[in-house]
Order: sequence, then C-alpha cells, then structure tokens
Amino acid sequence: MHYLKVNTLLDILQEKEVPFEEEFRIEVNRNLLDQKARELLADAYKSLDGKGEFIILDKLKFDFKIDRFLFLYDDAVHFNRYRLSTLKTGIYDTFTFPWVEGYKRLCRTFEKECHKAGVQERVWNGPPVAGRCFGPSEDFGDLSNNGSAGWKLNAYNDAQYDLLSRLHGYKIIRISMYENLMTGGSLKKIDQLLTRPNQDLYNPIASWLLRKME
Repeated sequence: MHYLKVNTLLDILQEKEVPFEEEFRIEVNRNLLDQKARELLADAYKSLDGKGEFIILDKLKFDFKIDRFLFLYDDAVHFNRYRLSTLKTGIYDTFTFPWVEGYKRLCRTFEKECHKAGVQERVWNGPPVAGRCFGPSEDFGDLSNNGSAGWKLNAYNDAQYDLLSRLHGYKIIRISMYENLMTGGSLKKIDQLLTRPNQDLYNPIASWLLRKME
C-alpha cells in the first residue's frame, strides 16, 4: 500500500510537470559526522535504551526528491512511544524540522493504530540487528518492559534519516498518513485520497504537496 500511495503522488507530480527523482538514495559520508553529530545520534540511541555502541546507516533511501527536498511517506508503524522519545532528543533542538510538533502529537494519539499494523513478526521483532541493539522483544503486542525491538529500530532509523539527510545538505519532508486536506468543503485524509486517486483532486493535492517546500 505504501508504494501505491507514493506512486499516486508521483503521477500527480508528473502530470503537473514537476521535476522529481524517484527512489533517491544517499551513500552516507561518515566524514560528515563530527563529534556533535555523533553525540546527537548517541542521544537518540540512548533514549531507546540502545545496547553498546550506536549503529550508523550506510545508505538512505527516500520515496522521491524535488530539488534539495527529500520526501518520505510515513505509515502507521512510524507513530508510537519510541518515535516520540527520539523526537524529544537533541537532534530536533539543533535542527529545525517544521513537522516535529505535529509528529509528537501523532505519536501520542495514534499508537493504537501502530499496534494494529506493527505486531507482525518482521515489524515487531525487526531484523536481527534490532535484537542486538535493543535486546529481545516482549511477546507480540506487549509494550511493557523491553517492548518491541523492531519498533525501537524503526524509531532510531527515522532519527538517523532526519539527521543524516541534513548533514548531507538536504531538507527532509515527512508526510504523515494522518494529514488532512480540505477539499470540496470538508477535510479528507490524504491517505484515503492517495489510496483511491481521483484526477479531479490532482490540483489541490499538488498544491498541498508543493507548499511543504515553502
């Protein structure tokens, strides 16, 4: 479903003749991580009770790029207590991300939706590195004690994306599935509009998307 929604956005950009680069990738240049940057990553890692030395991603992959703006569409599994913890760390005091306060509210409000979407083994436990970094997960759905290693890894990686993209000279724009768009006199969830695309709504969706770069 993620790719369906992103592809709808790309179809809209293509129709409006907005240049973009799909599935843009960054090879992480570790020379850009000075002592301050490493301290910020360590802060985010420790906020999730990370074990041992924090890890650094080698590559970043974004849904698309427009100029120096990198876009990611965030589904339900990105909104929970662990992501809220990383959003309260020094990364977001040091750099300005216009969507941060909204994301904090969404993490507080929609963890139940994350719980519905994120109890599959591949999400809850994550890859083997999740257990090595954050210890073993509790039983599926049990957020007490050590909770979900997979959710913690996702939250830490989201923080890495935010910091590392900025260090490489880009601005990251996160699109939440819970965002609303006023159209036809009523608010509609962007997630629904992108799941069932209507060409009559391409103009307002394009305007909404491009305003994020202002």
